[in-house]
Amino acid sequence: MNRVEKVAIIGLDCADPGLTFDRWLDDLPNLRRLCESGLWGRLESCLPPVTVPAWSCMAASKDPGTLGVYGFRNRRDWSYENLGLATNLDVRHPRMWDYFGRAGLHSITVSVPQTFPIVHPPRGCQVTCFLTPSTASPYTHPPELASEIADLCGEFILDVSDLASEDKGGLLDRIYRMARQRFELGRHLATTRPWNLLWLVEMGVDRLQHAFWRFMDPGSPGHVPGNPYQAAIHDYYVFIDRQIGQLLDVFDLERTAVWVVSDHGAKRLDGGFCLNDWLIAEGFLVMKDPPTGKRKFRLAEVDWSRTQVWGEGGYTGQLFINQAGREPQGIVPPDRVNALCQELSGKLESLTDPAGRPIGSRAYRPQQIYNQANGFPPDLVVLLGDLHWRSVGSIGHRQPYVLGDELGPENANHAMEGLYILSHASLRPGRQDASLYDVLPTTLALMGMTQPRGLRGRSLVGA
Repeated sequence: MNRVEKVAIIGLDCADPGLTFDRWLDDLPNLRRLCESGLWGRLESCLPPVTVPAWSCMAASKDPGTLGVYGFRNRRDWSYENLGLATNLDVRHPRMWDYFGRAGLHSITVSVPQTFPIVHPPRGCQVTCFLTPSTASPYTHPPELASEIADLCGEFILDVSDLASEDKGGLLDRIYRMARQRFELGRHLATTRPWNLLWLVEMGVDRLQHAFWRFMDPGSPGHVPGNPYQAAIHDYYVFIDRQIGQLLDVFDLERTAVWVVSDHGAKRLDGGFCLNDWLIAEGFLVMKDPPTGKRKFRLAEVDWSRTQVWGEGGYTGQLFINQAGREPQGIVPPDRVNALCQELSGKLESLTDPAGRPIGSRAYRPQQIYNQANGFPPDLVVLLGDLHWRSVGSIGHRQPYVLGDELGPENANHAMEGLYILSHASLRPGRQDASLYDVLPTTLALMGMTQPRGLRGRSLVGA
């Protein structure tokens, strides 16, 4: 058996298995040959299926509740106003590069989400992610790596700017430029640094699909057949496949196991559901002054003496109970919380679209879906319309549905299944669907490393 001495993980944020495996694999020769030499399949995401916390869930094999990270924004305490962006500071469980470092092995991470700020750098080098405010912030370990990157490829692109731009051609150029830079840096570090783990995440697939899905998908609202960007997503997948091929060329594939993974997939977005407007209409949420026009939902404007529930918007929804003894002005007795959550779940799961058709929403208690519920979790995690609908947090809309141009420039939502390919000569090729929690235990098994206790996933290969 060929021994695995290195593991390379190529992360494609939001890469979709239906597009990759079912529609376009013949156009993606590098991904196809990886499939032919290893395991591949759909990769179930975490709940909620969003970039933060999904990549940390993958790297730690812990669910969002165990990590205490429930989305891009998290409550810092049980007060009303203290919400903050989830960063590296919020992850207190070891991730893959930590296990490698403990074994005396070297790691390179490039743009893996939730690695900013650098607090416990890997044994090796690290380039932080799109959560980094700017390259004026310390975004590399060691610090002098920043000047090396500047010499190699100029100003490092942390994320694509102006995703809402109507200049779709300019947006495409920026997405391509970011990806070229990522892969150029990956090749450079792979050939100039010692490493046993290389983990690079490319964000352009996510950015492109959110901005261009309706141009591709005839089932999307607003699709115009024959539009000039109809092939934009396909062509970008082909481009990324070429970049992956160039990166594979610098690996010793006899000694290196290669993953290609995504944290979740993508699907068309039919519309938005105004969660807080709905709560107002149902009598669960009361504002000091009733909204007379669309505006941002501000917690300071809530009448907490009469409010039972409020919500957060996003690709998925979060609902919080104004619980007595927990929130500063809580009014819902603790022994009423379960019944209230059941009532809300029933109402949400019976939601219909504007034409009166059920949309298939689901609401979950954190205690139902996570091994633990650490930190300050929402009381309900809500997936609207099988993720064909997203949660709108603003208030003052004339109806709870946001459709068409009112929804804004995004026209794709996340799907619960991403993809994976795991290639090495020691593996028997074939399809085997898996979970994102399986990536860490499988990698440790490939490297002959001890499996820690308490991982949520399982190894896909024998030890």
